[in-house]
Amino acid sequence: MNHIKTYAYNHTPLKFDFKQTVERFFVEEIPLYTFTGTGNFLILKIKKTDMSTWKLVTVLAKATGLQERDIGYAGLKDKNATTIQYISLPKKYEKELNKNLTTEKIEILERTYNKAPIKIGHLKGNRFSIVLHDIAENEAKFFNTTAKKMQVDGIPNYYGYQRFGEDSRSYLQGKEIAHSGKRLKGSKEKLLVSAYQSYLYNKWLASRVKLSAIIRDNKVEEAAKKLQYPLDLVKVLAKQPQFFKLFIGDIIMPYPYGKSDYVKELQQSAQAFEQKKISPTGLLCGANVPRAKSDAYHLEEAYDDTDLNSLKGDRRFAWIWPKDVETQYDSDTQKLTIEFYLPKGSYATTFLEEIGKFSLKEI
Repeated sequence: MNHIKTYAYNHTPLKFDFKQTVERFFVEEIPLYTFTGTGNFLILKIKKTDMSTWKLVTVLAKATGLQERDIGYAGLKDKNATTIQYISLPKKYEKELNKNLTTEKIEILERTYNKAPIKIGHLKGNRFSIVLHDIAENEAKFFNTTAKKMQVDGIPNYYGYQRFGEDSRSYLQGKEIAHSGKRLKGSKEKLLVSAYQSYLYNKWLASRVKLSAIIRDNKVEEAAKKLQYPLDLVKVLAKQPQFFKLFIGDIIMPYPYGKSDYVKELQQSAQAFEQKKISPTGLLCGANVPRAKSDAYHLEEAYDDTDLNSLKGDRRFAWIWPKDVETQYDSDTQKLTIEFYLPKGSYATTFLEEIGKFSLKEI
């Protein structure tokens, strides 16, 4: 998907070897709230290797005799990783679980109880630890400096290549299904249509990053000419202190969560954005989702598909800030371990690609 990605930072590309494997890619969910410790739902903190969340749910359903829909999880985790995530199931099935769960790929780290099941989205974010190979010492130092800078200034919140299937083209099937007018059947069709939503969002985000870069990298007269915008507008945009330029009518939300609002006054919103109090959002088109207004609407319209009504649609943060960034370099093996936290729905590979400036997808 990198053919539509525009990078926000303008440093020289870095060289390193990335592979998503159980030995080199670790992710741990951070729950949205503290569990009550009592209630009718068993909460399992599970460590798994070489197993997708869907496979995990299937294995737990088989062990307990539950329907898969009765097993709750907050987010999907990849197969090719070592992951820690939280799962809920009705407490009365705990004995069946103890008796029948035998696979070595699953380790139950902790158990507690809660009054409600876990639902999709019930997490604050994820903590990552990733080992990169074949990185020279000077590049490792620059990597650390750049990653720490991104912690302060933020990064564009692109969907990662994982969203678009093995051939990076699942969104085309999703578009076809979305335009067929029929009701979606099962999780696979929903996933394909959501890949199409994500594709349109990524294209919109790339266009906004590109115009922001033009304003950053050129004098206002030159930027106005390149963008074919009125000079007075570009002067106002250029005064905004942050890289990603806001427009009147952009939909913003308090960061990391809160109720959405529209940008009505540019400098005030830009100041709040620079202070990480708010972030602009991009459209995941669908039924019942608010659209941008005014100038921002015209920038969004080209990436909106009003025929997509089979999903309800949403707004997604366009700009996020990685946290708790730490790196550790081993000069003997030329391995760099990077640890960081990202809010829910954000991709570790997007962060690494913004630093390295190349696609991490294996061809």
